[in-house]
Amino acid sequence: MATPTFKKKFEIVERKGIGHPDTICDLLMNKVSIELSKLYLKETGAIQHHNMDKTMLVAGKTQNKFGGGQIIKPMKLILGDRATFSINGRVLPIGEFVIETSRSWLEQNLRHLKDQNIEFQLEIGPTSPELQSIFKKPTNIVSNDTSALVGYAPFTQTESLVLKTEQYINSEKFKSEFPMAGEDVKVMGFRNGKTVDLTIAIAFVDRYVSSLQDYFTKKQEMNQAIIEFASKYSDLKINSEINCLDDKNKGMDGIYLTVLGTSADSADSGEVGRGNKANQVISPSRPAGAEAIAGKNPISHIGKIYNAMSFRLADQIHSEISSIDEVTVWMYNIIGRPVNDPQAIVIEPITKENQSISDEDKNNIQKIISENLANMDKFCMDLVFEKIPIA
Repeated sequence: MATPTFKKKFEIVERKGIGHPDTICDLLMNKVSIELSKLYLKETGAIQHHNMDKTMLVAGKTQNKFGGGQIIKPMKLILGDRATFSINGRVLPIGEFVIETSRSWLEQNLRHLKDQNIEFQLEIGPTSPELQSIFKKPTNIVSNDTSALVGYAPFTQTESLVLKTEQYINSEKFKSEFPMAGEDVKVMGFRNGKTVDLTIAIAFVDRYVSSLQDYFTKKQEMNQAIIEFASKYSDLKINSEINCLDDKNKGMDGIYLTVLGTSADSADSGEVGRGNKANQVISPSRPAGAEAIAGKNPISHIGKIYNAMSFRLADQIHSEISSIDEVTVWMYNIIGRPVNDPQAIVIEPITKENQSISDEDKNNIQKIISENLANMDKFCMDLVFEKIPIA
């Protein structure tokens, strides 16, 4: 008998905030891909081949100090992968465009980062002729990879709680009350029965911390605010702890201080693909596909398209088919086959009474799938214009 995730004894869910090194890489390079797609549309009339999902953020070095430390060595962003540099003999300024887009994203999303705090290393090469040829017929784009992706619905209480908690910590309201809370936040939720333990990492910004006692006082106040917030969104019993490695006996070496509000300024590097999944959380209790979503081409790479589409299908099936408690949607395609014609779509429903799904419900599910595949072009353009959130 299949058991929906929300009815299982335990569950683990993680969410990495916008200042986490992995999330920085994911969201920054996804933005680069989006803006590059718009540039191609403007300059050539069509989105050209590119993928921006092979980037690494190398941690810098800092000297922390109560009241404000300093950057000793800047972070380095190694921008990699492939792009189309010329069309019909016309060369496009891809390198400069990628760096400026990256710089703009960092300035808009990390409030304490300055231009001198990061270096850029460009490692983006020209796309292969074979992959570029896929885009010569923009009305019939085929997949540029062979892969399998998966989505599921509905969100469990734990998934919603972890997502909302991180978003609250990185909200303007929380930052106005606790300016020392950096953007680098990670929330790990472990549900055991009706109890959820939240283990939270928050990079403190040292300029807003006056002493060791001030750090621990503010941390306690933050934790209380988080528990009060989280309790409004769940009937589960909530326990919470922030920065578990802290040790008062080690002085400044025993607390989580940063200069810029991200561990990437001195302690932790990041990579595209290690952040949140397409539904904005990481759930080890759930099935996972073969690809990360961030930075991939929005009209040809099924690693992006089917990642998002499988969750949309699952959400729609769950909301429209009343007999289903939980559903998993697998999408599979092979390189060279049209994006709107997958090799296979497999639906794994769990009904409320664990009975076989009815023929009527099967027909309704097939209708949902057919309608979404028929509108694949619009779905891809929604990805381009950021109408579908990722990570």
